[in-house]
Amino acid sequence: MDTQHYKSHEYVYRYDRKSRVKNWFFGILLGMVVILFLPWTQNFRSNGLVTTLYQDQRPQQVNTIIGGQLIKWYVKEGDVVKAGDTLIQLAEVKPDYLDPALLERTAEQLEGKSQSVEFYKQKAGTASLQIEALDKGIGLKLEQLKNKLVQLELKVQADSAETIAATNDLNITRVQYERQRVMFDSGLVSLTQLEQRNQSFQSALAKKISAENKLANTKQELVITRLEINAQVQDNREKKAKADGDRLQSLTAIANGQAEIAKLKNLYASYTIRNGMYYILAPQNGQVIKAKKAGLGEYVKEGEMIVEIVPEKIAYAVEMFVRPVDAPLINPGQKVRLLFDGFPAIVFSGWPNASYGTFGGIVTAVERNTNGEGKFRVLVKEDPSDKPWPPQLQIGAGGQGIALLKDVPVWYELWRNINGFPADYYKPGSKTDTKK
Repeated sequence: MDTQHYKSHEYVYRYDRKSRVKNWFFGILLGMVVILFLPWTQNFRSNGLVTTLYQDQRPQQVNTIIGGQLIKWYVKEGDVVKAGDTLIQLAEVKPDYLDPALLERTAEQLEGKSQSVEFYKQKAGTASLQIEALDKGIGLKLEQLKNKLVQLELKVQADSAETIAATNDLNITRVQYERQRVMFDSGLVSLTQLEQRNQSFQSALAKKISAENKLANTKQELVITRLEINAQVQDNREKKAKADGDRLQSLTAIANGQAEIAKLKNLYASYTIRNGMYYILAPQNGQVIKAKKAGLGEYVKEGEMIVEIVPEKIAYAVEMFVRPVDAPLINPGQKVRLLFDGFPAIVFSGWPNASYGTFGGIVTAVERNTNGEGKFRVLVKEDPSDKPWPPQLQIGAGGQGIALLKDVPVWYELWRNINGFPADYYKPGSKTDTKK
């Protein structure tokens, strides 16, 4: 059918229209050139898990310090507790601690031993005073005896002189008596004169004997005084030795008593602390999970886990596990974009900052050793300059991290991938860092 005579034929076929393919080609080519010079953020991805930034905010096991029998539960799984709340109560099972009055008896022993130590302290003090008194007494007594000894020595000298004088008088009277007797025999003197001389002789003899006896008594008293001095010194030594022995015995008893007091104080403190261990308390605010023991009457061992508590306040973090080939590209302080399981997200590979549903993070630590799977653990915290992480996060939830590296042109990134080159080394704070 010939349609050329129809007016619509001209609008449908438009033979006289100029072609625009060339314009579109150059437009597309220009657009591609422009795209090649657009910025592209180098990055690599790694899977991770939600955890906590601080160790004390992670699920904490509550363990028993002592072994015992479980007699009462104060909480159940899912309960929210405050720090110091009682979780369970234990009963003692060791024979050494079964006495209900053990603490009171130990306190009585401690009090008795303390009184004993005080008694020995007083006794040691008394012995010291006794030694001091003995020193003062013997000093005074020896001083008196020494003065007496000096007086006796002087008296011995005087008595000796008196004896010598009496001996001289006796010798003179003896000579006179002998001469008088010779003269009496010759008839030169009378009997009366002879008797007078004899009387004088006998008197001189008596004085000599008296002087000698007096000297002998003084010397005897002198010897007795010297013996008394020695006896006093010896007696004082014996008394001091006995007092010093009592003092040392008391000091030994004090030392032993103080050692026993320290031991009893340690036992008393241990018993007091152990009494408080029968009630297991919550170490912090949180929620009770994973109760290991189910019923009453069960026995628990020392250090056995009873329950776990998830802290109430948590500073969330994400632990990423990167390959060894990517480990040199990540450093503390580096920016990271995060995707959390359960939260929708749309990610543009070269522009993670513009991606929908991602959250900002900062690398806070990079471990220097690999885990069991040959990967390095990286800990990422929330970026305070970005939007906050969702409050619905739970510990152990999955996530994905996108580590942001250098900003490069699109053409450079294509060239790098075509040639199989690794991403450029990135260090936060360097001159090449464009994401400050």
